[in-house]
Amino acid sequence: MPVIILLFLVSLGAFPAQAGRFRADFATVPERKAVIARVMTVDVTPVRARISGNLTELSVDEGDMAVAGTRIAVVRDPTLPRQIAAVAAKVSSLMAERDRAALTLKRARELFAKGAVSQARLDDATTALEIASRQIEAARADQAALEARAGEGMVISPVSGRVLEVPVTKGAYVRNGDVIASIACDCYVLRLELPERHARFIHQGDKVEVGPRGLADPAAHDQKWRVGIIRQVYPELQSGRVIADVETTGLGDYFVGERAMVTVSTGSHRVILIPEAAVHRRFGVAFVTLADGGGDVVVQTGAHHEGMVEILSGLRPGDEVVTP
Repeated sequence: MPVIILLFLVSLGAFPAQAGRFRADFATVPERKAVIARVMTVDVTPVRARISGNLTELSVDEGDMAVAGTRIAVVRDPTLPRQIAAVAAKVSSLMAERDRAALTLKRARELFAKGAVSQARLDDATTALEIASRQIEAARADQAALEARAGEGMVISPVSGRVLEVPVTKGAYVRNGDVIASIACDCYVLRLELPERHARFIHQGDKVEVGPRGLADPAAHDQKWRVGIIRQVYPELQSGRVIADVETTGLGDYFVGERAMVTVSTGSHRVILIPEAAVHRRFGVAFVTLADGGGDVVVQTGAHHEGMVEILSGLRPGDEVVTP
């Protein structure tokens, strides 16, 4: 008896599960367009020289990572040391004149107390000391300004990011305002350029699908698609195209200007959808089985949507197909 029951259960498992029925009908599905986007930095900061002179030190090159607050170059004006020395000598001379004026004022006060000089003589001595003191203050201010100007030869990176361009070389003469390096801030986006007819479908906050990077190994299987968010849509068309920026993860490892495939929504359309399991293929031709006994019919399939497939031809709305 146990053997008979076992054989009976095995025979039941040999039969396929009962087939189901699915009624084909129109459904609205989004249209997707594949476009090429380029990796761009949100902001590029030009780091400029603040004085004219010789570039005596340059510590960055294209592709390096700069850190905010660190020195990337030094510009030295060969005339500044001589100017600073001249002003320092002037301060010393003025201090000597001030000491002499102070001594003259002291003597004038003593003589005035004895009635030997007039009030006008005392006033002149007082004024001479004040003038000497003011001249010293002005000369020291000039000295401090020159020393500060020499300190401006230190070129400091204002932001952290990747160095995109270094248009100068060490030892070159640069002028005040010349660009020493261009630094891309550590914040990257994918920049899309879409035809004008798609402008009405693109909105800030929309989701897009970001594909593998352009420099990825085509044989690699770990290049997965990921979700991106439209960060900004620019209000000005450029050469008949709408420009939009996409925010997604991992762009810091890309080259600026590197391309990636992105699919965006460009509207929707109505199409017949049936389960993928209802479609079977023989000799490369797709068939579905009609549930009303009509047998197999040839269909043309389209895009796939989470277990469903578009039927472009071969079925009409209301047809019922057999599903496993």
